[in-house]
Amino acid sequence: MQLNREQLLAAWRMMGTIRAFEDRVHAEFAAGGIPGFVHLYAGEEASAVGVCMNLDHRDKIASTHRGHGHCIAKGCDVPGMMAEIFGRASGLCGGKGGSMHIADLEKGMMGANGIVGGGPPLICGAALTAKTLKTGGVAVAFIGDGASNQGTTMESYNLAKAWMLPAIFVIEDNGYAESTASNWSVSGSQIKRAEGFGIPAVQVDGIDFFAIHDAAAEAVERARGGGGPSLIHVKLNRYHGHFEGDAQTYRAPGEIERLRRERDPLAHFRRRVTEAGLLEASQLDAIEAEVATAIETAVAAAKSAPMPPPPNLLTDVYVSY
Repeated sequence: MQLNREQLLAAWRMMGTIRAFEDRVHAEFAAGGIPGFVHLYAGEEASAVGVCMNLDHRDKIASTHRGHGHCIAKGCDVPGMMAEIFGRASGLCGGKGGSMHIADLEKGMMGANGIVGGGPPLICGAALTAKTLKTGGVAVAFIGDGASNQGTTMESYNLAKAWMLPAIFVIEDNGYAESTASNWSVSGSQIKRAEGFGIPAVQVDGIDFFAIHDAAAEAVERARGGGGPSLIHVKLNRYHGHFEGDAQTYRAPGEIERLRRERDPLAHFRRRVTEAGLLEASQLDAIEAEVATAIETAVAAAKSAPMPPPPNLLTDVYVSY
């Protein structure tokens, strides 16, 4: 699918925002300013952006514990996200969800999720709603290689196919389920697993935004047209630990440095668009500077925002219809 210049610039801005956001959260967490657990998405930007650029306001996504990139790609407010991670009242969830539970239902972001494999059943529900109400919407579950081994995921594959739901399962395989290598813990292949349920599936390189975008476009078109679910297996890499504070002793010496040097999705995108004459390096540099300023502003606003008042502890516990 050929993207125009505006779309390419939007993709660069989104991927750059995710990288700058994650790098800054990494630094702020190390300085002791962020409570709770944090799992960073740096190195995986092309996946979230490549998929979500094919979605619109009708569509829903469910994320993982590593959800910042998915939030940004689905259009969630970046200052609101930063405030949420800092645990402030101005956060997207009032400072009560933190990094692992950011959600914005108005944007179709059903939430990051601390439960491994918790997203696929949620998107089956969202996809069933879209099918029943004939909205034309699709639902996307981002799951990791560890979550691909969960029973909830397998049951969701079966349900989505049996009911021909407009559902898309995106497996973001970064090589490690916490500290266990996926090439040891995942038997067979993700593609063959999907085919066992009669679900069309494809594997793509996680540094290639264009390959991911095209695979997602095909899956979304199939879902909107009544063709049922799809699976996209994205092979990618995370640059930081499973969580902030992870010593990563399970990774080979120099592995992260090599990945940053040889398998950076932002560097790959920049090289592709500039060598093809689609965008100028100066355009990319200007956006990079704008993003850096925006992240700085978001951090300053988060730090100055008030903490949630104690009475708020008892709100948002139950849904009222």
